[in-house]
Parts: sequence; structure tokens; C-alpha cells
Amino acid sequence: MIEPAVLILFIPTFFMVSFTPGMCMTLALTMGMTIGVRKTFYMMWGELLGVALVSVAAVCGVAAVMLKYPSMFLLLKYLGGGYLVYLGIQMVCSRGKIPLDSDGSHLKNISPKTLMVQGFVTAIANPKGWAFMISLLPPFITPSKPFLPQITILVLIILTTEFLCLVLYSNGGRTLSRFLEKQGNLRILNGVSGLLMAGVGIWLAFG
Repeated sequence: MIEPAVLILFIPTFFMVSFTPGMCMTLALTMGMTIGVRKTFYMMWGELLGVALVSVAAVCGVAAVMLKYPSMFLLLKYLGGGYLVYLGIQMVCSRGKIPLDSDGSHLKNISPKTLMVQGFVTAIANPKGWAFMISLLPPFITPSKPFLPQITILVLIILTTEFLCLVLYSNGGRTLSRFLEKQGNLRILNGVSGLLMAGVGIWLAFG
């Protein structure tokens, strides 16, 4: 098991890291604005799976190999980033004509599978995320104690914290979109959402 003192230090440390605006949080904010919080959950599940994979791989040393050969990231980065840029351009070019669902709460009919894949790719195709996990996690692992219980607890804390932050960001995006919709500024909503989405895509591809 992990010492209580280690957990007391790890939890606030990772919360601050997760809550800081980054690629995944910006994506959650944007999707909360455009497709609603409910559908954004699909993206979150994929993103959390990617974060879990990166976390375990970082401690196991796989991340060190991945960072040594950055070309392994290029395909995922360019495909994932290109798709987000495409979505962003579509939003900007919609000129305020947003195709709402029958309940008036959601936008484009993006499949749950596509959202999950996008979240997963965004999480694992970010070299900075791998580098961060390499530097953050190993110091909290005690070599003299069983590895599995320690990594399990740390990953659960990471996923819980990441999920809460994703929900906060997506709800913030949805609140902003409702405000703009009430004001009749759908064109502004499209423009802001599209630019954010395209920005995350460029960030993912070239960051």
C-alpha cells in the first residue's frame, strides 16, 4: 500500500496538473459547447483509457522508449489533429445555422465510437503527456513495496481527478453555449467553438 503522506502530496499535485487548461480540457470545453455534456462523456471515456495507458506505461518504462522514437507519434498526432481541424472548419463555416437534435440540446451527429477514439488519440498522442507522467509518477512509487497495489491506487486517483476536471470543463462549455443561444448569438457560438476545436487539432498535430 501507499503511505498516507504520499497520497496527501500526490492528490493535490495531480489535481492542479489536471485542472490546468491543456489539450484534453480544452477539447472537453469545446465539445461541451458543441455537442453537450452527455455526448461528451463518450470522449471522456476514451480520454481516460488513454490516460490510464500512458500512466501505466510511464511507470513500466515504455514511455521512455516512445519518447526516444517520437516518429511513432506522428501518424496518430496528424490524423487526430486533422480531424479536429476539419470539425472546427465545419463549425466556423456554418454561419450560425446549427443543426440541433429533436431535443434542441445537441449538435452534430458524431457517433459515440468516434468520440471515444478521438479522446483516446488526444490522450496518447501528446508527447508532453508522456514526458509529464515519466517525471510525476515514478517518484511516488516505493520500490521496496509491491508494485501492483501502488500503481492501481495512483491510476485510480489520476482517473478520478481527470474525470472530475473533464466534467467541470464540459459543463462550463455547455453553460457558455446556452448563454450564447439565449442571446441569439449562434454565429458567435459556432465561431468560438470552431476556432477552439481547430486550435486543439493544431495543438495536437504540431505541439
